Amino acid sequence: MRSKLLKMRRHLLAALALAPLALAAGPLWAQGKTVKILVGFPAGGGTDAIARLLAEKLKDELGATVIVENKPGAGGQLAAQALKAAPADGSTFFISHDHTISVLPLVAKNPGFDPAKDFQPVAGFASFVNAFAVSPGTPARSLAEYVAWVKAAGQGKGAVGVPAPASTPEFMVKLLGGQYQLDLVPAPYRGSAPMLNDMLGNQINAGIGSVPDFIENHKAGRIRMVAVGGSARQATLPEVPTLAELGMAGFEDLPYYGFFAPAGTPKAAVDAFAGALAKAVAQPEVKARLTALGLAVEFMDAGALAAREQAYSKRWAEIIRKSGFTPL
Repeated sequence: MRSKLLKMRRHLLAALALAPLALAAGPLWAQGKTVKILVGFPAGGGTDAIARLLAEKLKDELGATVIVENKPGAGGQLAAQALKAAPADGSTFFISHDHTISVLPLVAKNPGFDPAKDFQPVAGFASFVNAFAVSPGTPARSLAEYVAWVKAAGQGKGAVGVPAPASTPEFMVKLLGGQYQLDLVPAPYRGSAPMLNDMLGNQINAGIGSVPDFIENHKAGRIRMVAVGGSARQATLPEVPTLAELGMAGFEDLPYYGFFAPAGTPKAAVDAFAGALAKAVAQPEVKARLTALGLAVEFMDAGALAAREQAYSKRWAEIIRKSGFTPL
């Protein structure tokens, strides 16, 4: 009898020890509260489309209401600041690519957040490449033709749209200008959606952004991607050469997409969200839709995402330093 009571006591203590972890992840969502996904760019852009696709699937996996909240401005800086200020209770997550997390802290004197201290990596789910695209009114069908056109029609001067100031695409504009002896000026926008609108309207002749930003209009023939980053051609764009093929080495590192939470968010809540994300992106329908958007789906747990972010930040810190850029 005594041994039976001791055994029951041990089981009870074990259950009590696990209870806080279960409560941290479960009740927040089970009680009907909302999980919010912050997006640092306007509705209609590539990141917004990805966030809304995943939110729909995460809703089913978490058994909770999942909403997308756009906080555009300053290359995702406003959304990142909102994440820092959000309660660390598993109710708020931030979907971001490399710019806000890895690059922005390198180019802003006071971004208002420190990813290493204020954020907690949750999980990554994809990589992608940036692309150089030309507007429909631009006659060029290749990067070489664009270079020749700028030299002839623009006397070597041209403006190239970028989705955010002091972003990876902005530095790419400068490097491309140096490579081809052109006076290319980056024209920063508040996100890819307004940049794309101006490209479609021939208000600007070219732009650099992510493949997910451009792919729908490229496939429809409304704009033309003429070069992509990465070490190999994209499966969804076999006709578009890489910059490396065209003699522009240095753009082989792949930007990433991931989710982040406020620092101090309970591990159980982070693990539950990461697990739901892993299940969502493994669904054939979701993987196919993300691939069609120009993403290479690759799930990364929190540790792998943190390592990827640190390596990418280190790589671009060197590029930015060599460019002579002064943090704003």
